[in-house]
Amino acid sequence: MIVHIMTYERNTLMNSEKYIGLDVHQATISVAVMDSTGKLVMESILETKATTILEFFAGLRGTLSVTFEEGTWAAWLYDLLKPRVAKPVVCNPRKIALLKDGNKSDRIDARKLAESLRTNQLKPVYHGENGMRMLRELSRSYLTIVKDLSRVMNRLKAVYRSWAIPCAGRDVYYTRHRAEWLGKLQEAGVRRRAEQLYQQLDMLQHLRLQERRELLAESRKHPITARLRQIPFLGPIRSALAVALIQTPDRFRSKRQLWAYSGLALETRTSGEYRYVDGQVRRSKKQICVRGLNKDHNHHLKDLFKGAATMASVRPGPLQEFYQAALAKGTKPTMARLTLARKIAAITLTLWKKGESFDVEKLKLQAA
Repeated sequence: MIVHIMTYERNTLMNSEKYIGLDVHQATISVAVMDSTGKLVMESILETKATTILEFFAGLRGTLSVTFEEGTWAAWLYDLLKPRVAKPVVCNPRKIALLKDGNKSDRIDARKLAESLRTNQLKPVYHGENGMRMLRELSRSYLTIVKDLSRVMNRLKAVYRSWAIPCAGRDVYYTRHRAEWLGKLQEAGVRRRAEQLYQQLDMLQHLRLQERRELLAESRKHPITARLRQIPFLGPIRSALAVALIQTPDRFRSKRQLWAYSGLALETRTSGEYRYVDGQVRRSKKQICVRGLNKDHNHHLKDLFKGAATMASVRPGPLQEFYQAALAKGTKPTMARLTLARKIAAITLTLWKKGESFDVEKLKLQAA
């Protein structure tokens, strides 16, 4: 049901280009429609319901471009509108300076989104590989269960530490030692709490094994996972997660874009780069300041590549040789591991794009 519509100039609805901003909420969607000159031609409040949204878009004419923020409803709304508009854009709200300026309301935000779309000031968030939907959902379930399992394990150790009981290592989690550890808790309430945490631990461990099997079975339907498993220490789980998180290598024009998406890109700061010397422009010798790694990234993908790099740096293999070569050049261990994580990411992108197999000789040639 369309709750409210305000049309400013009906004849402008026939113009060729329309830019539509949607401010999406659980019950309603605020809509703003602009033409190519930036004139607001329509505002509306829609019910967050597929039939209502499709009815509204069916009444618009011309070339339609629509944008809305990444969030809970983004994937559903993208799939709904993609066949019916020329250009759907799911935008990153953190990158829209206009949204942070001035007054804020649903109506104002919809207008700002439409204006940012018209002036091409949006940072898009990738949505598009429906063939990966099952693998993506299974990977999300697996990562969520792993996170919950780690949380329960930390809580369990916190119970023992709170009573000054040393609990280093993994013996505290094993079923065969459980009675011994519970016997160290003299207070009945604390012991009961530990028993409940053990129940959660057993349940999550069972779910993790079940999700792992389903994830690996689904990943075998995508041939690229078999090729990525050739990369040392990427393994079947990391390969499946990499395919689910990246979806397609065509998203990244070069390895540097993948590094930024994975949180492996350095952020630098500099100012006053040029100066005049004898009437000519010369670049200043001022050193560029490094401010760490970029913070806006996919955290799961960063953990994946850094985890593989950490294992590769301590276990024998061609990647450890690459790591040792970086140390021999005077690189700090942290930077050497970062370089190794970047190398693994670059190899992943190359194998995926070119359809090649992992070749140790090429790695040695690049490291030389």
